[in-house]
Amino acid sequence: MMHRPPAHTLGASQILHVPPLLAAAAGASLAFSMPSVGMAQSPAALQDPASTDAVLLQPQVTLKAARRVVAAALAEAQRHDWRIGVAVVDASGELVAFERSDGAQAITTAVAQGKARTAALLKAPSKEFEDFINSGRPSFLSTPGVTALEGGVPLRWQGQVIGAVGVSGAHGPRDTQVAERAAAALLAQP
Repeated sequence: MMHRPPAHTLGASQILHVPPLLAAAAGASLAFSMPSVGMAQSPAALQDPASTDAVLLQPQVTLKAARRVVAAALAEAQRHDWRIGVAVVDASGELVAFERSDGAQAITTAVAQGKARTAALLKAPSKEFEDFINSGRPSFLSTPGVTALEGGVPLRWQGQVIGAVGVSGAHGPRDTQVAERAAAALLAQP
């Protein structure tokens, strides 16, 4: 058995963070030593993805930022007396945060998550996919994991999609309005 130092003593170039669901499913630790074969080990190399062909870094929305986005969406909906579900997902479309207004329809839970996932995976508003379907390409409805309804908006940071927000319950353009307001809160100072 190979001895590994505790995670808190590892350098930044030696820690690989595994998403919690994956770690739980695999029974893995959240941090472990990365193999050195064919991989750059310096922190500078990890900051420059072009310096290695073994690692691709993808910034992700944080839980703190996701909560700020959710709060902004709920505040915008409350100003109009709309009852919504709002979901924030990471760049892979996996759920980071979700809330549903009191009185919102139960279906808003799944629909908001679907809209957010669509925007994250396509790196574009979910309305673009809805428009694509409505322009005579219904076979694309069989695309796995996407929801062809407007109300999903990508979250961008330094030009990269780091997640998305999806809103359901205010209906169509109003869902998009709330999602866009919420996305703008991402870069607002807490």
